[in-house]
Amino acid sequence: MQARMMQQPLIVSSLLAHAARYHGDAEIVSRTVEEPGADDGVAIVDGVHRYTYADAHRRAGRLANALSQMGIGAGDRVATLAWNGYRHFELYYAVSGMGAVTHTLNPRLFPEQIAWIINDAQDRIVFFDISFAGLIEQIAPHCAGVERWVAMTDRRHLPQSALPLHVYEELLAAEPEDFAWPALDENSAAALCYTSGTTGNPKGALYSHRSTLLHAWSACLPDTMNLSGRDAILPVVPMFHVNAWGLPYAAALVGAKLVFPGPALDGKSLHELFEAERVTFTAGVPTVWLSVLQHLQTSGATLSTVRRMIVGGAACPPALMQAFARDYGVAIQHAWGMTELSPLGAINTLKQKQLDLDEDARFAVSVKQGRPPFGIDLKIVGAEGDELARDGRAAGDLLVRGHWVIDRYFGAGDSPLVDGWFPTGDVATLDADGFMQITDRSKDVIKSGGEWISSIELENIAMGHPAVAEAAAIGIRHPKWDERPLIVVVRKPGRDVSRDEVLAQYPGKVAKWCIPDDVVFVDALPHTATGKISKLQLREQLSAYRWPVAA
Repeated sequence: MQARMMQQPLIVSSLLAHAARYHGDAEIVSRTVEEPGADDGVAIVDGVHRYTYADAHRRAGRLANALSQMGIGAGDRVATLAWNGYRHFELYYAVSGMGAVTHTLNPRLFPEQIAWIINDAQDRIVFFDISFAGLIEQIAPHCAGVERWVAMTDRRHLPQSALPLHVYEELLAAEPEDFAWPALDENSAAALCYTSGTTGNPKGALYSHRSTLLHAWSACLPDTMNLSGRDAILPVVPMFHVNAWGLPYAAALVGAKLVFPGPALDGKSLHELFEAERVTFTAGVPTVWLSVLQHLQTSGATLSTVRRMIVGGAACPPALMQAFARDYGVAIQHAWGMTELSPLGAINTLKQKQLDLDEDARFAVSVKQGRPPFGIDLKIVGAEGDELARDGRAAGDLLVRGHWVIDRYFGAGDSPLVDGWFPTGDVATLDADGFMQITDRSKDVIKSGGEWISSIELENIAMGHPAVAEAAAIGIRHPKWDERPLIVVVRKPGRDVSRDEVLAQYPGKVAKWCIPDDVVFVDALPHTATGKISKLQLREQLSAYRWPVAA
């Protein structure tokens, strides 16, 4: 017997339509790339633009009409090269809502990689913030398939260019705001994101409308990001990186105030926005929160309204979590995900029974990457593919499946799935309560004397020293033990720490054979385009390193 229920497709346009109708006066605030001045009829005050979900919905309709006039249709890829801002938000909804595919480009990649991605995706139009005008000049000659380059600005701020640029605000001004958003197949493509390509050419993950909405719903749940219309959300994670972890969709779903930081992502600039806009929730990679913490410590500033931070992209040093909780009353929650997972795979929210644990025991759970929400399933396997125990001790290759996990890459014929599970490339443990902890990337794990050493654990211990700003552990070839761990350290500005002081952190915290054999100090660690420490570049930089004779 069939149920008698309405059938309505889960489509991206319905999110903004809901926000406009039921949360129409909720604000969207953006720090812009232009200097203060009149812009699209709304005043920019001190470089900050503000309007509402109702305004965004009307402008998205104008943009969808403009795209239709330019011949964009179902399935066409429309690229963005932009910071977190209101125009980028409009593109998210206009492009996907009309049935085309929003393709976000990461400006932190090499120009050659960006051009390769544009060509691989067969992007027809590229929208870009004016701060990337120089980059556009570099890549345009290599992107013959791009029909139009659109500067996301008004005529007054249009940069000089040899390219025949279109002006975003003029495109919108020429069109009506009413647009008949189509009732798309919810399994049709909505957005395209590429991996950072650290091991070869980047690969595209093509998300559906259905997967995007299910991901947004899940993100808002109390045990995931716990978002509501009472929040002011500032996504530091870029909209060009896995769709800002889905926050532009989740915020519209609940009608939360959105605060976009634009290109100013330093600790001081972020703190100013946190305070001015009364931000309650924010999300970003560990290096961002290190910058914010350093600003707070050096300036003596406090956080008035921020109470929750999500950290993802890399393991958060426990010392960072403790400093924010102890000194500023901010809870940092670990999250884990991948481009291939849209990206949410796990988030660390304690269960009721864990709230009764003592402080040290609670913290030991909090430093894990978390547990999966409904819609995601995890398991770990050994070398032969056999599932390992969920005891919090056995470490194996992490596999995942779920409603917002890809089954193959964009344009690829073969699927990477193994018996219906996606191999993440991470090494992890799972405990009986479902909490997962990443111990390493499979390509970064240090193998010494036939045993695995977790580079993440070694890094977290080094970060516990008050004079250490960043640390990375890598395996260096050893004549006796195959590999031995080397810890690479960046000192905090104005602070000093010696090799012996760093190594003194380890006894009693790891087995003796896991303790690094040496410490190297550097001015800065190399990072990938998504903010992670690049172990590949670091190993290349230290290729000439030789162990001390006593090692």
